[in-house]
Amino acid sequence: MDGGVYRVNRVAKAAKGEPANEFGEVKVDLLTVESGEPKLPTTFVDYDQDPREYHLSTIQTVLRTHTRVTDLYSNKIDQLREQIRLTVEAVKEKEEWEIINNPDFGLLREVAAAQTIQTRKGSPTPDDLDELLGLVWKKPAFFLAHPKAIVAFGREATRRGVPLIPSNKLEVKDHATTILLLRVGEAEQGVVGLQKTGVTGEVEPGLSVRYMGTNENSIASHLVTRYFSASVLTTDAIGRLDNVVVNNYYDYGTK
Repeated sequence: MDGGVYRVNRVAKAAKGEPANEFGEVKVDLLTVESGEPKLPTTFVDYDQDPREYHLSTIQTVLRTHTRVTDLYSNKIDQLREQIRLTVEAVKEKEEWEIINNPDFGLLREVAAAQTIQTRKGSPTPDDLDELLGLVWKKPAFFLAHPKAIVAFGREATRRGVPLIPSNKLEVKDHATTILLLRVGEAEQGVVGLQKTGVTGEVEPGLSVRYMGTNENSIASHLVTRYFSASVLTTDAIGRLDNVVVNNYYDYGTK
């Protein structure tokens, strides 16, 4: 990282006619040896000379509190601490929305076309999610879906092995939404979060609260700042299921 900028270096694509793997990347030349002393191949792993750069985004607000409130009403509850806590929670909610929907680095934007499929009939079924598992088959971590999409799946499905994580930041429009499947972690070449640590006033990694002073009206101000971004390290780390209809119900009749 350099000054809040992360550089993500991907394996370079093979030129036309060169050996390539299933992802179109330069193929590593290997030899399986059973006996004897054959001549071993030579190989190298090529990297992009111009890697993609991620500039950390910033969420900020100024929390204003009257000193009378913090002085007189902090006997049982630390008023300043509680107001900071609620402000930090709002910042994290905004960060979650940005990580999913941001037009520059949001996960919905980062899904490659080859990693995007449509539901068969609108309502999300086990077959649809199995197709998504076929796209992110290397150690998938979890499905990410709007709570309404999870409820819709529950109407169609039986229990499956990969957890469904609810997030209302995946928007529902015209009774349809999207489900994402993610592999996570740098070691797994999955989806990772980016942040700047060690900033002044840091209360947790990448999030700081700085006292800005008290004005003539006895209003104390604190600057709340969050630096963040996200990166999809390899194309097959994320898959997307579109056209997930959430308002399909069945008439089971009466007994």
